[in-house]
Amino acid sequence: MISKSYHFLLLFCSLSFLLEVALADPPYEICSTSSSYANGGSFENNLNKLLSSLPSNASMSKSYNASSGVDQDIVYGLYMCLDYVSNETCKNCIATAIEDIVKLCPQTEEAIVWEEVCQLRYSNNNFLGKLNVTGNIGKDNVQNTSEPQKFESAVSEILNNLTQRASLNLSANMYATGEVPYEDKTIYALVQCTIDLSASECSRCLESAIRDIPGCCYASIGARVLSRSCYLRYEFYPFYEGASSEPADSLTGNNKGKSKYGTSKIWMITGIIAAAGLAIIVFSCCLYFFMKKRNQRSKLNDKISDIPYIDLGSLCVATKNFSDSNKLGQGGFGPVYKGILSNGQEVAIKRLSNCSEQGTEEFVNEVLLIMKLQHKNLVRLLGFCVDGEEKLLVYEFLPNGSLDVLLFDSKQRAQLDWSKRLDIISGIAKGILYLHEDSRLKIIHRDLKASNVLLDYDMTPKISDFGMARIFAGSEDEASTATIVGTYGYMAPEYAMEGLYSIKSDVYGFGVLLLEIITGSRNAGFYHSKSFPSLLAYAWHLWNEGKGLELNDPFLYDSCPEDQFLRYLNIGLLCVQEDAYERPSMASVVLMMKNESATLGQPERPPFSVGRFNVNDQNVPDCLEFSPDFSTGSDIFSQ
Repeated sequence: MISKSYHFLLLFCSLSFLLEVALADPPYEICSTSSSYANGGSFENNLNKLLSSLPSNASMSKSYNASSGVDQDIVYGLYMCLDYVSNETCKNCIATAIEDIVKLCPQTEEAIVWEEVCQLRYSNNNFLGKLNVTGNIGKDNVQNTSEPQKFESAVSEILNNLTQRASLNLSANMYATGEVPYEDKTIYALVQCTIDLSASECSRCLESAIRDIPGCCYASIGARVLSRSCYLRYEFYPFYEGASSEPADSLTGNNKGKSKYGTSKIWMITGIIAAAGLAIIVFSCCLYFFMKKRNQRSKLNDKISDIPYIDLGSLCVATKNFSDSNKLGQGGFGPVYKGILSNGQEVAIKRLSNCSEQGTEEFVNEVLLIMKLQHKNLVRLLGFCVDGEEKLLVYEFLPNGSLDVLLFDSKQRAQLDWSKRLDIISGIAKGILYLHEDSRLKIIHRDLKASNVLLDYDMTPKISDFGMARIFAGSEDEASTATIVGTYGYMAPEYAMEGLYSIKSDVYGFGVLLLEIITGSRNAGFYHSKSFPSLLAYAWHLWNEGKGLELNDPFLYDSCPEDQFLRYLNIGLLCVQEDAYERPSMASVVLMMKNESATLGQPERPPFSVGRFNVNDQNVPDCLEFSPDFSTGSDIFSQ
């Protein structure tokens, strides 16, 4: 009897699922009617290029924004998958959304579609980081509660609590779920914001969506509010613990469709069974992998869950067993190898060496941090591997290597004419500005240097190595540490001598890098005389003497206008002033480089030292540059 009932219940659940698939509503969309693009035009080409790049990103990240093109035909795009779905589900949902947005909104220059577990948006106007709560769409269950005021109060309470959690970044991707008892049931709720929003904007978006509930979904036992920049949902079953088991046509939205397939109680039973089955599967998988990897990944299981894991065997094959012929270079934390994965993709694999003092904490720091960052001037992380003592990071392959290899080689430097150097400087500046002001997190890189700038096929610079980066809270401007990390020659004096670091520490590192790029000379190791022991000291001396052009790289004589060289020399010296408060912000630096008519100030004296140790001191230990520090200061684990 039990067996027959069990099989009947399973059959019922299966039939219910099939009915859901067969009767599901189409995706919801908003299509702009104000303007349209021409077939075969540059806007359409840029849109297709942008859309085609999204599924591969969705396989690694559940939230992403990007742009394609330039000037009038640039296209801005963003997608968001609900955080509880797998990366594979996210990828498939975005692929479906791409098909639907083109079909439902043909030739419109602005559109958004919402699928079951993801949303996709594009526009010819830059909407990234700009909150828009107009046109929210409410979808409610046709079944109502018998005590609407009491129920609405409970729903409002849990949604407001989740809004606070999500907007304060207490969970990844501005996402939060929770539950609250209600009579003999439980209300399950979920909120999520797009990653381009600030914490306050996320809060405002969700608060607006909550205010829309009485108008669209009053007394309904389940509802969703679809917004351009956020999403919320609540139900009487744990929908976020697995795929939704509720028929899509029960979400009426303006009384669209009717529910004919069972009561709330049946769906609750279905949800409980699905959740129980999922729990068994998850438990079995966790037990298996725990037994297999218990001595290898125990410290990382809770911190790195959604990032592609690539096994060590595959990486050995990809690098010909880490052959010297595949070695791209040697970083402070270990060697970097070129590899080719089984799908033919070229990658760069950073293998932490035993000498490296980057331990598990720094490793996790770098992985979690880079996965949250999306900018064309930041290197992209594709996966990771932890196997015994082996810790490896898999990055996109950048064929032109690191900037220092080209810049400080007397023969290869000739490839870098003035125009290319300006593009590299501009790209680095924009990448740092994104870290300081435009990302969801205020990030201090702490180790800006030429070897941490990589160049792609088009010589576009990408900042790498985030192992020592730190996250600042919204109101925090400065932190201190007892242990100095970084590279002498690029460390700001207040950091090298007192352990104080801020965004102005990165500005100093950028200033050193700028001066190195335009002169072709290293700051660390530069020696003109006892009076000028560093490039900074010599540059400031020549600037005050009106002889700044003497620093011009001989390779630039034919391509570099003298006034531009002097302007960039001025900007570099402003960035490396000894007093951190006198240095400009990166936003001001970008503006000074972009607006040639802007008046520049007179730089004050830079520090003449290149760190606590003389660069010629043979007693400096090899791993001095990278002493790990987790004793003080903000970092990713406290956020």
